[in-house]
Amino acid sequence: MIKRSLGPFSVSSIGLGCMNLSHAYGTPPDPKSASKVLLRALDLGYTLFDTAALYGFGANETLIGQTLRGHRGRFVLATKCGMFRNSAGVREIDGRPPTLRQTVEDSLRRLQVETIDLCYLHHWDKRIPIEESVGALAELVGAGKIRSIGLCEVSAPTLARAHRVYPIAAIQSEYSLWTRNPEIAVLEQCRRLGVSFVAFSPLGRGFLAGGLRDVNLLDAKDIRRQMPRFEPANYARNLPLLGSIRGIADVVGCTTGQLALAWLMERGADIIPIPGTTRLDHLEENAAASRVQLSGDLIKRLEALIDADTVFGRRYNAATQAEVDTEEFD
Repeated sequence: MIKRSLGPFSVSSIGLGCMNLSHAYGTPPDPKSASKVLLRALDLGYTLFDTAALYGFGANETLIGQTLRGHRGRFVLATKCGMFRNSAGVREIDGRPPTLRQTVEDSLRRLQVETIDLCYLHHWDKRIPIEESVGALAELVGAGKIRSIGLCEVSAPTLARAHRVYPIAAIQSEYSLWTRNPEIAVLEQCRRLGVSFVAFSPLGRGFLAGGLRDVNLLDAKDIRRQMPRFEPANYARNLPLLGSIRGIADVVGCTTGQLALAWLMERGADIIPIPGTTRLDHLEENAAASRVQLSGDLIKRLEALIDADTVFGRRYNAATQAEVDTEEFD
């Protein structure tokens, strides 16, 4: 794959989101199968691996540490702190400096590395000034524990505040054909400050890949069951979009998932999508999207078909929306 800049690093134009190897979309694969995905990703040229302390409550970082410890020089390692399982065994957002320092130490141990290349604040803990949380991460840079700092799911003003404390290398937020929130303000702010943009869920949490036709078949623990867009009534109204997208993909000669990834990469050389998968064939399909070329006319057709006004349902429920700091469409 061709390379793109991610803060001070050069990485593959498409990275690997590792979350669903341990977390979120129902029962994850067994560790042996998950390890095969990670190793095959290296062979295919993926050089950005993205995880978090939250994923599987540490299991994802442990998986990466055990699988990739002999390949450290071949990839850029990104993880996230500030959201993890607390002493009561409950998921909690905690951006206090002592908590961030402890979370990073725990991540280093699980990942079996001395330094994390890119450490994101997973969510901004709104009880704590962003300056305090970023200041704590800056101290960890000085201590050699992490090399660069990122933020997840924050607004343009919050990014500006954080960047004044310490240069932010990357913002990570949801961005895809059917989630266009970064276009409101934060993507422009990233470009103003020279911050890379990492797009998670670039395939619309599976919608844009085309394989999910009936949301009633989702695992009971699948996090999409709590998302308004995946409520059966909304999803049924969104499904016709997929047929139209498939028509454009057929013209290009690619899959709908590859079309979605190619569109994101056409949005700017500073954008790096990180699709996740548990399947080797999908891993290869996603990697091949880096070679898909889209004409300006096809991009216009695609953007006229799907945008913030044509998708039914909000991306998060009210409780989850309250936890993030991103700009939202009315």
